[in-house]
Amino acid sequence: MVYQLLVASVVQLVTRDDDDDAGDNDGPRDCITATPGPNGNVPTYACNSYYNFDPQFAPAVAVAVLFGVLTGAHIVEAIIFRKRYMWVLIMGGIWETVAFILHSLGARNQQNVGYATAWQILFLLAPLWINASVYMTFARLSWFFLPDQRIGGIKPASIAKYFVWADVLTFLVQGVGGTMASPTASPNIIKIGLDIYLSGMGLQQFFIMLFLVLMVIFHRRAQASPPEVVSETGEKKPGWKPLLIALYVVLALITIRNMYRIAEFAGGITPSNPVPSHEEYSYSLDCFPMMLALLILAIWHPGRTLVGPASEFPHKSRVEKKREKQERKAAKKQAKFDKKWPKSSQDAPLPGHIDEPVELTRYHYDTLAR
Repeated sequence: MVYQLLVASVVQLVTRDDDDDAGDNDGPRDCITATPGPNGNVPTYACNSYYNFDPQFAPAVAVAVLFGVLTGAHIVEAIIFRKRYMWVLIMGGIWETVAFILHSLGARNQQNVGYATAWQILFLLAPLWINASVYMTFARLSWFFLPDQRIGGIKPASIAKYFVWADVLTFLVQGVGGTMASPTASPNIIKIGLDIYLSGMGLQQFFIMLFLVLMVIFHRRAQASPPEVVSETGEKKPGWKPLLIALYVVLALITIRNMYRIAEFAGGITPSNPVPSHEEYSYSLDCFPMMLALLILAIWHPGRTLVGPASEFPHKSRVEKKREKQERKAAKKQAKFDKKWPKSSQDAPLPGHIDEPVELTRYHYDTLAR
């Protein structure tokens, strides 16, 4: 009986020549196509294999449910605490949830290249949303507790702007690499895509290390001179430490995930590298850290620490921004004038200039009138 089951599960392998008509030499294209078995499963070395392992249905469903629950919790908390900027973190949770919904569907239909490609791209890029939310939260934490101080020479509002744009840059680089390394690409294109993706991972980790320097500066400064416990609006401020520690832990989890991805792709998708061919690694070293990051930020939600309108950056209208721009322009122009014409020379009377007031008589008025 066991022998019959083994025979039934064996797939038929056929050699196939994938050289295109144009004769492009973009890598070895001769490969083996396989007759799909249950759920469309074929050996990972077959041409029509879109996964580096045999994807399992039950873990994918469980992970999709857990990510969905955590994302729902963040949506509720964002509404309760009125933190609109947390849509960034929510987007990361949505991408993780959708990725594993598609992965569960792909586990039952492994010949659907759309499921495999969409799962891979969403799964690889979702943590960048979580990373961006950490940048935005810390910038507001700095603004709320040390509003008049620069952190590492950068204003709190500028911290969010600079590092979010850095995250956008890494998002684009990793997005290009992840798209090029899609399951249907040729081996050479996949290799180029993985190299691009790895460079994006390195760039992301570089920005995280720079950001950690700013967090340590804030930490030491806040400990040395404790911030005011009452905001400008008279509201009592909660402690800053729990949220800062939560952000430290989330960045550590993102770093663990990044190190795993670098180890996975740096060795190439080859039999000598066991990491890509074991699905449990991606669950334990990517899914679990990101799930834990969402859980930590749900328990120590930024809205519990950043309370009241003073915790948000001031929003200025277009008219106010235009007026401030005009005032800065006028001040700059005045500074140039003062530099060119010092005050001492401005106060000195010009030749022939009457410095003292003169009383005009009726004769003078009649003369001027003519």
